[in-house]
Amino acid sequence: MTGRHIKIFATGGTIAGKAGSATGREYTPGQIGVEELLAEVARLDLPARLFGTQFASIGSEDIGPALWHQLHRACVSASAEDDCLGIIITHGTDTAEETAFLLDQTLPTAKPVILVGAMRPADAVGSDGMRNFANAVRVAADAEAAGRGVLLVMSDHIFAARDVRKARTEGVDAFRGFPRGPVGHVTPTSLEWFGAPWRTGEALRLEFHQNMPKVIILYAYAGMPGEDVAAAVRSGAKGLVLAGFGQGNAPAEVRSALAQAARTGVPVVRASRVDQGLVDRELDDDANGFIAARALGPPKARVLLQLLLANGISDPVRMQAAFDRR
Repeated sequence: MTGRHIKIFATGGTIAGKAGSATGREYTPGQIGVEELLAEVARLDLPARLFGTQFASIGSEDIGPALWHQLHRACVSASAEDDCLGIIITHGTDTAEETAFLLDQTLPTAKPVILVGAMRPADAVGSDGMRNFANAVRVAADAEAAGRGVLLVMSDHIFAARDVRKARTEGVDAFRGFPRGPVGHVTPTSLEWFGAPWRTGEALRLEFHQNMPKVIILYAYAGMPGEDVAAAVRSGAKGLVLAGFGQGNAPAEVRSALAQAARTGVPVVRASRVDQGLVDRELDDDANGFIAARALGPPKARVLLQLLLANGISDPVRMQAAFDRR
């Protein structure tokens, strides 16, 4: 393989889905293989050579550690190729933020790695997949994409992995960013960045581990008993993330059970079930041994806690520092 190119790693998702009807609601993800996708893309006259590999043909609700390991290994290998401009991963939207964040924390960030998906299957009226893909190619081929970590491209927006989350169940404009909104705007014919690269020259953050510790998210609800915490610990959880009320709050019984878990060496991160907002440290966090998730929602807080534990980082002070700088 010679010449400057972009690697495409396909995993399935709605971008590769078919409904069999232009107006049907139900569809099956991952029906279009990467070769068929690239054949369709070839007609768009995009400014880059593309080479594809099919890793999976599934909805992203079924993506987990095994596929993360494959993608991580492939991204490391591709980024070491001098002629590789960047990497695009086609991915379902349900867990795209988790895959993006995991790779962002564990990959060298010099070359762009772009996740892209769709909210409508390929044969639906108003399908957004091809436009999103064309936009992702434009981003991956742009020299100024380097040093920005892993990105997600959807609906003409470019999001950083740290910020992005799926905020709507339908509609093509389904993703939001917090604390930053989009970091750039892209169309098939234009690209504008809203700031300078923020990860230039930064070393690898955390080593990837295929077998990461079990971390459970506990979703707070009115009347939640402390037994929910004890049950999670008994199940083998090595860490807990509270998707709490407001700024990471929970009933007194639950907070007491979480503090007990932290005293026995099970790290506890307070996050929020609210759509956006910071979860800052509280006065009781030192006494309880809790970690504040800051800007990370529960899914990303879980990924980061897994990575920290896998890298031998269990001290609450060091863990809090990691959450503060994400």
